[in-house]
Amino acid sequence: MENLALIDSFSEFKDDKSIDRPTLMAILEDVFRNALKKKYGSDDNFDIIINPDKGDMEIWQRRVIVADDDLDLDHLEITLTDARKIEPDFEIGEEVSEEVKLIDLGRRAILALRQNLISKIHEHDNTNLYKQFKDLIGDIYTGEVHHVRPRVVILVDDEGNEIILPKEKQIPSDFFRKGDNVRGIIESVELKGNKPQIIMSRTSEKFLEKLFEQEIPEVFDGLIMVKNVVRIPGEKAKVAVDSYDDRIDPVGACVGMKGSRIHGIVRELGNENIDVINYTTNIQLYITRALSPAKVSSIKINEETKRAEVFLKLEEVSKAIGRGGHNIKLAGQLTGYELDVIREGTVAADDDVELTEFSDEIEAWVIEEFAKIGLDTAKSILSQDVNDLVRRTDLEEETILEVVRILKEEFEE
Repeated sequence: MENLALIDSFSEFKDDKSIDRPTLMAILEDVFRNALKKKYGSDDNFDIIINPDKGDMEIWQRRVIVADDDLDLDHLEITLTDARKIEPDFEIGEEVSEEVKLIDLGRRAILALRQNLISKIHEHDNTNLYKQFKDLIGDIYTGEVHHVRPRVVILVDDEGNEIILPKEKQIPSDFFRKGDNVRGIIESVELKGNKPQIIMSRTSEKFLEKLFEQEIPEVFDGLIMVKNVVRIPGEKAKVAVDSYDDRIDPVGACVGMKGSRIHGIVRELGNENIDVINYTTNIQLYITRALSPAKVSSIKINEETKRAEVFLKLEEVSKAIGRGGHNIKLAGQLTGYELDVIREGTVAADDDVELTEFSDEIEAWVIEEFAKIGLDTAKSILSQDVNDLVRRTDLEEETILEVVRILKEEFEE
């Protein structure tokens, strides 16, 4: 059978493990039936026989024998004279089956068939790939860096599937080279045309939760539950855990001896600082734990507005707020309450001075920078090491030294 390049296309895919034989045969038949409909208007009187082992196929056309002068539809009927060229004893009214040679369809039609076949098989593969990765959304997946671009990293898995890790889904400290193995979660799968676009994320809270499942056996086995996760990627995270078994210390099990268990997770996340706390339905206790390492004196909760006033001693304020305000921000997200820090007690005017009272000498944005790390009075700043202030704020050393000079002059007077 002269079938030119078409069966070569068939041979390209017949041993491909990504597509089973019945599906491939169905695609082949569909492609040919569409071609027949296009050429003859109908495929009802055609039989297609596919031999997947040989990579071959046959097409047979069935036509009814009519008298030579009664021929009306030549694709459904055949004259008695032409029929007897096939079998000399044929009679009018009988049905004749005759093989259709692919070469008879014309070279252009065959090339179109080949392209259609390849397109249909790729479409099938893309559909299967889309379904496969849809089921993997929220799971950890590993890919190898194939190409690094300014706004995206292209990964490939062991099967050659392309996975996209956008810049905004990368931890700020992430740095990748070609060939590196990268872990993240499959965050979404979208069809762009007929091709699935697989998006990975390393900044999602779900990634941290899944790392706990993967790295901590008690979480994987369901003995410890991760109740909530909040994070500022690459900076700080808080994870609330619980256990139904009173004999298990969920925090101790997750952290491990001297942090041995959580160390691998911290390293994976670019040394992200992870606070693991015991979950509780007692909201006052929950907020207290969430603000660790600060020691809370008391809490006043407003259930209606979901706000809480947290009273702290002066030396605990900076701990509660944390570097860049990260600690209090995450504590609020974890508990679902907006937290207002209130310094406990009153301070005599001659003992300390609110930083805002120096607004005529110190610019507002500088005061704001100190407030972000919980330093809102003169003495709270003067008690700090200058180098430490440079590290904890976005202020230049020269600016900090000027602020210290202004504050010292106030107390010297």
